[in-house]
Amino acid sequence: MFKNTQSKIILIIFIAGIIIIGLLGISFLKSIEMINLELNNTIDQAEISNMLQTIETNTKWTIGIVSVIFALIAIIIAKYLSKFVIYPLNKLIKSAEKATKEEVISKKKGKNKTTKNGEVEELDNVFDVMTAELKQKLSEVSTQKNQIETILLHLTDGIIAFNREGEIILINPAAKKLLSIRPEDENFEDIFKKFKLDINMEKIIYLDNWTSTEQRIEVEDKFVNVYFAPFKDELERPDGVIAVIQDITEHVKLDNMQKEFVADVSHELKTPITSIMGYADTLLEGDYDDETRIKFLNVIASESRRMARLVTDLLTLSRYDSNKKKTNKTLFDLGELVKKCQEKLAIEIKRKNHDVKSFVTADVPPVYADKDDIERVILNILTNSIKYTKDNGEIKIYVGFVYNDAYIKIYDNGIGIPEEDLTRIFDRFYRVDKARTREMGGTGLGLSIAKEILDKNGGSIDIKSIVGEGTEVVIRIPTKS
Repeated sequence: MFKNTQSKIILIIFIAGIIIIGLLGISFLKSIEMINLELNNTIDQAEISNMLQTIETNTKWTIGIVSVIFALIAIIIAKYLSKFVIYPLNKLIKSAEKATKEEVISKKKGKNKTTKNGEVEELDNVFDVMTAELKQKLSEVSTQKNQIETILLHLTDGIIAFNREGEIILINPAAKKLLSIRPEDENFEDIFKKFKLDINMEKIIYLDNWTSTEQRIEVEDKFVNVYFAPFKDELERPDGVIAVIQDITEHVKLDNMQKEFVADVSHELKTPITSIMGYADTLLEGDYDDETRIKFLNVIASESRRMARLVTDLLTLSRYDSNKKKTNKTLFDLGELVKKCQEKLAIEIKRKNHDVKSFVTADVPPVYADKDDIERVILNILTNSIKYTKDNGEIKIYVGFVYNDAYIKIYDNGIGIPEEDLTRIFDRFYRVDKARTREMGGTGLGLSIAKEILDKNGGSIDIKSIVGEGTEVVIRIPTKS
C-alpha cells in the first residue's frame, strides 16, 4: 500500500525542486542578458562579454549541482519517512487488519476498487476498528478491576500490600478487623511492631530461603496466621510485600480441646486402673479374711465397671464424630417412652425416696427420631436429676407439643448448677463438682453424648438452673421428617 505512496513522495519533492531551481535559473539568466544589453556600449566590451560568459557557465554548473543535491535530499527524506513513519504505520495497520480481518473485508466489499483516495479511506477504517478494540479492552480492564475490588472487599481473609518503603498500598476490611489496625497505622512497622515479631521487610524481600515468613499472632481474643510473600515488578525486581491474614481461632481452640481431651481421658483411665492395681496387689501380697477380700473385690469390680462405662462412652462419641453411628429414625410415642424410662429407674428413685410425677400436657403426635438414642438421652437426664437431688426430693416430667416439635421438660429441686458453669456443661469431661461426680460414678461425658444425639436427630437441649433451688432441662424432638 505504502510503497506507491513512497514513490509519489519522492517524485513530488523532486519535481518541486526542479521547478524551483529552473525558475531561479531562468530569472538569473534574464538578469545577465539585461546586464549584457546595458553594457554593449561600454569601452571594454570584449572583456565584459568574457566575464558574463564565465558567470553564465558557472551558474549553469551551480544549478546542475544544486539539482543533484536536492534530488539526493529528496530521496533521503523519502527513505526517512518510509522507515520511521510509513513502515511503522504499515506494520500497525497489518496487525489491525489481521485481528479484524472479517470487519475490514466486509467494509471493503461495500466500496469501489482502489481509487485515488482509497488508501486514506482504508486507513480511516482501520483506525476506527482499532479505536473500538481499544475501548473494548479498556472496558474489560475496568470490569476486572471492579471484580478484584469486590473480591477483596468481601474476602474473609485479610490482605495487605506494602511497597518497598513499607507503606500500605492496598488493604481490605478483613485485614483491619483481624489485626485491629488503627487509622494512624500507615506502614509495615506501625502494624506489626506491637506484636513483637522477629520480622522485617528486608528479610522477606531479599532472603529467598528465609523460612519464617509465616507467623502466628494473638490479637486480643483471636489467633491469626500471617503469611508474608514478596512480589516483583515487570523487570523481575522486588517491588513490595503482600501479607495474607487468616483467622485460625477455631483451629487453635479445637487443637487445645483435643489436647485437653487426651489429658482428661488419660486421667480418667488412670484413676480406676490405679485403684484396681492397688487392691489386686494388696490381695496378692497378704492373707486376708473373707470380709476384707470381698470388700477389695467389690472396689475392683466397681472401678472396672466405671472404666468400662468410660470406654463405652468414648466409643459412642467417636462413632458420632466420625459419622459411623447410623440413626435409625422411626415414629414412636414420646409419652410412652418417658414412662418406660421412669420404670427403669424405679429402684434408684425408691432408694432416695423421690417424688417423681409425669404429665402429658397436650395431644402429642408421634416423634420422628432414633428411639434408642432418645431413650438414652432421657435416662441420662433423669439419672442426673435423681443423683443430684437430695433425699425426699421432687422431680416433675412434662411432655408436650409446640409447633412441629414435641418436648420433654424435666424439673428437679436439687443442688443446681452455678451460672458460670452452664456454658460449659456440654464440654467433654467437664464437671461442676469433679470429686462428687466421680463418687457417684459419672464419666463427665453424659451431656456431651446427649447433645450429639439430639443434634443428629434434629433436636435440641437447653438447661436452666439456680444453685440451691433446682434445675430445668428442656429437650425438643421433631415430630416430622
